[in-house]
Amino acid sequence: MSKVQPFDPSVNLLTAILWQYENAEKLKYIVKAKQEWTNRNQKDFWLNWYRDVFNVDTANSFGMSVWARILNVPLKVDIAPQLSKVAFGFGQNNANMQNGNFGVDRDQSQSLTIEQQRMVIKFRYFQLTSTCTVTEVNKFLYEMFRSEGIAYVHDSLDMSFALYTFGFALNSQFQFILDEFDLLPRPAGVGVKWQVITDPSLGFGEYNLNINNGNFGV
Repeated sequence: MSKVQPFDPSVNLLTAILWQYENAEKLKYIVKAKQEWTNRNQKDFWLNWYRDVFNVDTANSFGMSVWARILNVPLKVDIAPQLSKVAFGFGQNNANMQNGNFGVDRDQSQSLTIEQQRMVIKFRYFQLTSTCTVTEVNKFLYEMFRSEGIAYVHDSLDMSFALYTFGFALNSQFQFILDEFDLLPRPAGVGVKWQVITDPSLGFGEYNLNINNGNFGV
């Protein structure tokens, strides 16, 4: 596997000076001044742009909004009014709290955290750029959740649905994304289900492989 080189927008303008002009001090002075200007106005700009916009792992809220516009995915969730819910309160018709934080009587929007935005952008990008084969998806899941634990997709082999299994407890931020967004990759026309399995299965071999591949584990 080839090693990914870090992004480096720097350029050495002094290499443009031909050997015939090695002693042209005034020309070299002009080129050095241009080099300083380039470092200050070009190199730093592109390094900041790569960090704050292009690289999803480090992008700020502005960068996330740019990616959201490109990928046509929202970074907030619209919450419908809960007109049937009776809010707790003390005033007539609970009005003193129904208009506060204890009840929702009008449309509202909940913005995603920056980490939720990163996850939404990554899932949406993969949806649009992959063929969603099992091997592709499982490689993507490994890269996404290798610090959390095991995550994989199982093909039902009948084009009915893809079953996602997470071998770790989902935090509230990721579970909110699963509940509110349709981002789990799968082929067109195929449904999706997901489950969380954190209890180890019974077995005797290394990693319980002899039983986990049978009827005693999933």
